[in-house]
Amino acid sequence: MTRRRQRMILLGVGLAAVGLAAGLVLAALGDTLTFFYGPTQLLARADAATHRVRLGGLVEPGSVQRDGAVVRFVVTDGSASLPVRYAGVLPDLFREGQGVVCEGRMSPEGGFVAETVLAKHDEKYMPPDVAKVLRENGEWRPAQ
Repeated sequence: MTRRRQRMILLGVGLAAVGLAAGLVLAALGDTLTFFYGPTQLLARADAATHRVRLGGLVEPGSVQRDGAVVRFVVTDGSASLPVRYAGVLPDLFREGQGVVCEGRMSPEGGFVAETVLAKHDEKYMPPDVAKVLRENGEWRPAQ
């Protein structure tokens, strides 16, 4: 076997090893990635019920209903609204009309079942993804 052939075989084995490692990393990441959507974007996705996602927008005024530990509210981005069901303790800063990010899955009935609810921490902060969705739908009102 010539030196050139040995180098080509070694290069081929190295590329195969790198490809295998990249495939394993992507497979592992596929289980942990969580994408962010606004209500309009999430309702447009056909595969929304099969993936864990983050839903962001504003809590619609007058939509919060508490039934023991279960809280139901509506998240809106100005053009679409999505009912959310959350069983647990809400953050202290959770209020109607404020920005919120919920992590969970779409339910077969068409609502969103949240496993985690995050609220903004002061009047000036808005999660960048939520702000982008609100700007796209003409609902963004920056602090005065």
